[in-house]
Amino acid sequence: MKLCTRAALALAGLAAVAVASAGCVTRGPRAPGPTGYYMPPAKQPPSKRPPPPAPVLDDAGHEAGKATWYGGKHHGGPTASGEIFDENAMTAAHKSLPFDTWVRVVSHANGATAVVRINDRGPYGKGRIIDVSFAAAKLLGMASAGVVPVHLEIVVLGHGRYQRNRKPPPGGPPTQ
Repeated sequence: MKLCTRAALALAGLAAVAVASAGCVTRGPRAPGPTGYYMPPAKQPPSKRPPPPAPVLDDAGHEAGKATWYGGKHHGGPTASGEIFDENAMTAAHKSLPFDTWVRVVSHANGATAVVRINDRGPYGKGRIIDVSFAAAKLLGMASAGVVPVHLEIVVLGHGRYQRNRKPPPGGPPTQ
């Protein structure tokens, strides 16, 4: 009889410990991972973006370097300004000029010019100062070359604000 009582007491003790310890465990919300294991929630990006670096302009507001063009897989995607990228619009990406700045791009290869509006950030290749849309690349005669030496002239300095879901302004570039 003593053996049955001891076994019953031991079993009851284990059950009490299991119930007590189950109540002490706290878990966050479960998000199943690719293999079914718990994965912590993704960290949220910071709400404020750091300001872009200051542009490298000479006293006359000019900058010289290499230009590239982009389009294709980026067409229809978001830009850093919040607009939807349109490769057929006269837009460009610059590392530091404020958004909505209008810039005249002059090709050193053939003297062709195009006035574009800054609505994105980039390029990130060494020595490159601007990424123009495919439409601007056609005007500059660089669609087949890919990379050409250019210089930039600021036409109208923009306000630099981020504007989510903003559509490009109606009308063309400034006439200055």
